[in-house]
Amino acid sequence: MTAAVAVDLGKTGCRAVLWNDGTGPAPDVHEVPGAPGLAADHGVELARTAVRAAVLPLLEGQPQLRLAAVCVGAAGAAAAPEAARELAGLLLEDLPADEVAVTSDAVTAHAGALGGRTGVVLAIGTGSVAIGIGEDGSYARVDGWGPWLGDEGSGAWIGAAGLRAALRAHDGRGPDTALLAAAEARFGDPDRLPSALGRDGNPARTAATFAPDVARAAAAGDAAASAVVQDAATALGEAVFAAAHRVGGDDALPVTITGGLTGLGEPLLGPLRSALAGSSRPLEMRPPLGDPLDGARLLALDASAPHEPHIARVRRTMPHPPVPSPPVTPPADV
Repeated sequence: MTAAVAVDLGKTGCRAVLWNDGTGPAPDVHEVPGAPGLAADHGVELARTAVRAAVLPLLEGQPQLRLAAVCVGAAGAAAAPEAARELAGLLLEDLPADEVAVTSDAVTAHAGALGGRTGVVLAIGTGSVAIGIGEDGSYARVDGWGPWLGDEGSGAWIGAAGLRAALRAHDGRGPDTALLAAAEARFGDPDRLPSALGRDGNPARTAATFAPDVARAAAAGDAAASAVVQDAATALGEAVFAAAHRVGGDDALPVTITGGLTGLGEPLLGPLRSALAGSSRPLEMRPPLGDPLDGARLLALDASAPHEPHIARVRRTMPHPPVPSPPVTPPADV
């Protein structure tokens, strides 16, 4: 039996799904905690551990399975292409696959959302990035620079901005806001907030957990929260405009918004649609055709897509290794 595995490795979670014979997804999508990104310290090691923890349970008990390809869309791969190739080589050692491909999770999100076709995809989750691919093959990546240098408008960005507003109110430096009570409910004593953000080793992921609280406060009319969400929408709109400009052309450009942060709903998406309406180039808003797992599956099985220059592929030249046993639980530092 021939199969392919698609993996969506983000900073918050790592999801994997097994397709048998290319006919459709198996019902089992296995998810484990994510990793801080390939560009982070020990990023390749932590990504490898997360992918193994997500994939190996899908292969357990299927010794006759022929795994044609594994494709991983990994956070941080665009900023660290050497790390992406290193991860692909290590996973080829770990998994009984003929080929392993590693690319940015933004690239797999683009491929899934637009079915492998051209346009701009805004992927928003813990981080944020806009990916544009033009009819002439031009490619643009806007933002995705991580929580300290970019990812403007992302879940981590919204959460951190909301927490800053809460602490300003706590100090008396800023206006009263419902965000202070929300921060206390989620993280405890505001005086201990810095240590609370770093308690799991992934401050961006922890900050992103506060984004839904900011959205709820904005929907309830809190001025500080509304300002944070509006600033996020403006920043995300600017990323789309920059990507659209860089891929060139004058015709209406397909644009899709995808990622976990879309779950915030209208408090974010309403201002974002308003921001995109100000584009000087016509934008054709489309619902996503699929998610990053669909994109990873497409790229696993098709090396002719326009995304190919941005994928690190490693093909096996030696016999397959035996399938290792999956860990009982993911390691605590992933």
